Amino acid sequence: MYFHQTPWLLKRWHPHFLWSQPTREPLIHLTFDDGPIPEVTEWVLKTLSAWQAKATFFCVGDNVRKYPALFGEVIAHGHRVGNHTFHHLNGWRTNLADYLANVERCRQAMGLPPGKPLLFRPPYGRMTRSQACWLRQFYRIVMWDVLTGDFDPNLSPDQCLRNALRYTQGGSIVVFHDSLKARQNLQYALPRYLEHFSRAGYYFEAI
Repeated sequence: MYFHQTPWLLKRWHPHFLWSQPTREPLIHLTFDDGPIPEVTEWVLKTLSAWQAKATFFCVGDNVRKYPALFGEVIAHGHRVGNHTFHHLNGWRTNLADYLANVERCRQAMGLPPGKPLLFRPPYGRMTRSQACWLRQFYRIVMWDVLTGDFDPNLSPDQCLRNALRYTQGGSIVVFHDSLKARQNLQYALPRYLEHFSRAGYYFEAI
């Protein structure tokens, strides 16, 4: 079970996480999880470029290891990158030491400097209080207020799009996935989403 719009109570329970960036500007923060993946991430980069949109990519370290040139393309296109663990770990099922080691391995694979404020998103949005406490010393933990559900095989491409359009507002942090699992819904929803909000006067920036 998941929510397309993050409940306010969940945000209240975790006030130190970044859920959205309230603003009066017509601004949206697009994020993409689980890449980089050949063909899928490449398609996303071309689609974003067509609308002059910048985004934040939360990358899985093992995919960065496999496809370093593609990871470099994400950065070369002017997008921001964040840590999504090396093996896409579920924090609820992983002890503290193993989780932190996996996050660090991802940071090293991405070539991000230690000590600099970095971005982190827990896979599945799941992490324990102790994991969050440790990581907040080095990372800005970025969640979301709109989850498109593009990864859901039971959700049609049109439903994915309609949910994303319905819940997005200025300052929203919106989650898509540049993954094989999400590909069908993503390739239908993303260009239509970009067109809809661009024509409404919105612009897209990285976090």
